[in-house]
Formats: sequence, structure tokens, C-alpha cells
Amino acid sequence: MRGFVASMCSTRRGRRLAELTLALVVIAGAHWTVARPAVAGTAASADTYRGVPVGFTADGHPYRGHGDAPVIVVEYADYLCPFCQRHFSQTLPALLSKYVRTGQVKYLVRDFPIVALHPTAPRGAAASRCLGEQGAARFWQMYEGLFEQQQAWSRLPDPTAFLAALAEKSGADMTAYAACVASNRQAGAVQQSVSEAKSLGFNGTPTFQLVQRSSGKTYTLAGAQPVETFTRWIDALLAGQEPPRQEQAEAAPPKLEVPLWARPEGLAADPARPGFTVAGDRYRGDPSATVVVIEFSDFECPACQGHALGAQPELERRFVATGEVRWVVKHFPLGAHPRAAVAAAGAQCAGNQDRFWAMHHALFERMTQWATSPDVDAALTGIAGSLGLDEARFAGCLASRRPLERVFRDVYDGQAVGVRNVPAFVLFQGETPFLLVGARTPEQFGSLLRRQVDRARASAPAGATTGAVAR
Repeated sequence: MRGFVASMCSTRRGRRLAELTLALVVIAGAHWTVARPAVAGTAASADTYRGVPVGFTADGHPYRGHGDAPVIVVEYADYLCPFCQRHFSQTLPALLSKYVRTGQVKYLVRDFPIVALHPTAPRGAAASRCLGEQGAARFWQMYEGLFEQQQAWSRLPDPTAFLAALAEKSGADMTAYAACVASNRQAGAVQQSVSEAKSLGFNGTPTFQLVQRSSGKTYTLAGAQPVETFTRWIDALLAGQEPPRQEQAEAAPPKLEVPLWARPEGLAADPARPGFTVAGDRYRGDPSATVVVIEFSDFECPACQGHALGAQPELERRFVATGEVRWVVKHFPLGAHPRAAVAAAGAQCAGNQDRFWAMHHALFERMTQWATSPDVDAALTGIAGSLGLDEARFAGCLASRRPLERVFRDVYDGQAVGVRNVPAFVLFQGETPFLLVGARTPEQFGSLLRRQVDRARASAPAGATTGAVAR
């Protein structure tokens, strides 16, 4: 996709908004980088699970496969992340069969629970490590159980009993397991793993490091990639080569596949759901407007709040209500804002009762109220009630965390086009996009949109008109 320039936001080592500007080339969420080797040590213990060697590295990380495999794959995982579950169920079985069982890949797991999105995920990670104290095979049994039953325990405010039952099912010594959990020693190990992931610049799951032992190089692959992507990368490393770059051509700008949500067919109004695009994103304005803005935002971001309450009302009046611009919204909660993802889920739950836009405005207007509350769920439910929503229905939706799946999708969509900081705006005139990062004054943003609208009019066929404004 031409024209995307990214401003990257890193939370590494506690920095909230360290920004770097660089040209972005992205294909399907895969990032090609070289870093220091991530894996140290040899096997400190070994066992077998499902006929494959398993054990722990000298620094305590569980692995599957032969210790001398020429390629090492390290998965940074969150047991409650739906994309990690997708990798577990759709991709990992093929990798285990083709590469791990045959001795070509050693597969490691490191914990990276995203607490802001999945508050109880660290409990599952610590439980699996406690099982690991009783043998590597028991760790892998717990690893599989946590992903296989993700839906069952993701909804539990306190998964203690569920995790214990899963541990007991594996045949574990429950006295030893309970003592481990009570000691919190593995909870500390999980947090150390999270810190290591952040120090590498990782901010989402699943993220993978592929290590080529012959060269000592480490390559990073982000996202729940299909089997075919892993196959290309692993086969290249086994052949002593580097994994495929996103684009090899240097002379011409990269011709990348535009994602569905940003293509005309994805941006088209969904006839079955008024106010939604075919790709499932909410919008306001005329579906036939020649200029489209896609906003990525975070409800806990002060700059996003400034835009929503300051510039946006004026832009709505001047451009959206007149049918010149269509405004599409997507969620992009930053890791630096621990409650933003839950707030985004709250907006989705309000949308289930046809009050998405009212909640969208209220969340920005009352940011201090819910962002500082000791019980964010209760605060959001209270806001929903003040807007006339059925509080019990809203609270049930929020407790299920199902709306977070939509939020995750938006985050991955944004990452795929270079969004790292918010507010970020993808502007389209026809099919030509560019990325605008950061809030502007109403005058600055308005001037930019006016130029885009005027250009669109100048290039429109004679006699072209726009339709009615969507309300």
C-alpha cells in the first residue's frame, strides 16, 4: 500500500510515548528484523510428550523438540489472547508435525500476558509453570488445556478453581501445585518474562522469534500467521538463508495488498447493517462520499480526547453532515493505557443496544470518571445506565469480554498499516491512502480535508453527485 508512513510508539522500559518516524513496509502483519539471539543454554531437563522430547532450557523455558534442532522458534504467548488460540489450533499442529517431530525445529514458549486486555491471563501462565515444576510433560498438558478451554475460563473473574481442576486432571500432585501457587514464585517468573518481551520492543501477542543456529541470527515474526508463512520462513532458515523480506525491490515503491477494511469493497456500506461498512466498521456520513477518513483511537488517550471533544464536532458539522466526508472509527488501545481496551469493549457493548456513538462520546467526555475508578467495569456500567442502556445486559456483555475480539481485530488492522501512536487517521481520496498521526486543531484538520475534498471534486467525472447523508 503506497503512502503509509508510520510514527512508532514504544512502551519499552516504561516509556509511554517514545516516538520514531520511519517508512513502513508491511505484509499481513509480518515484521522482518534481525536481533540478538534470544535463546540461551541447553536442555536442563528432558522428558517426552506425545512422542516428542520436551524439557526446559538452562534458563527455565519449556521446549518441545530435539535439543540440537537447527532452527528454534520462540512463541511469546498470552493464554487468553484469541489470536494466540488461533495459532494454537490452526497453525501449531502443522508445525509440530512437519518440523518439531522431525527434529528440524525446537519450539519454546515464553509468557507475555497482556494484563490490560486479559487481567487473569497471568494466573494461567503461573499455573502452567507450577505444573512444569512436576515435569515438562505436565507443563505442555496444561499449555494445551488452557488454550483448548480458553472460552471457559476467559469469562471467570477468579479462575483459581478452574485452574486447579485442570491441574488435577493432568494427574499432578495437588499439594505441591497448591504450595507453588500460594508462594507466587512462578508469578514472579511470569512477570520477568513479560519484562523481557517488552525490552525487545514487543507489544502484542502472539509474537515469534525464529533463531537460525548456524548464523546465530534471530528474526521476529508478529501476529497469528498462517502455516504457509511459517513454512516459508522456516524452510529458508533450514537452507541457511534469510527469511523472505517483505519486499526485495528497491527501485520502485512496494506494491502491497490493501486490507479489505481499506478497500472500496470493504468500505462500502453494508446493506444489512445500516451504519456499518462491509468489513464491519462503524461509520458516520454519506456512504458515497469521495473522501473517507478512518480514525484509530484510544479512549484513555488525552490527545484522542482532545480531538474527539475539540476538533471532531467542527469536522462533523463542516464535512460529515454535508456529505463530503465519511468518518469510519476503529479501536487502537495502547499498552500504556491499561483500561482503554475495556472501555473500547464497553463501546462495543453499547453498540449492541444501538448506543455506540452516545457511549463513544461519553467515554471521552467522562474519561476521568472511569479511568480512575477502582472498578472500571462498574464505572462503565454506570455510564451506560445514564445513557438509558439496560445495565444488566451491558454488564453481562462486558463481563464476557467477547467484545474484546473486535477490539483486537482493530488493533491488528492498525498495526498492519503502521499505526503505533494515536490518534491516527487513514485518509482516502478515491483509492489513494495516507496516514496522518496526531491531533490537529479544527482549523488545521479542516484545511487538510478541504484540500482533499476539492481535489476529489476536480477529478470526479462530470455530473457525478453524492447521495444522502447517513444518519
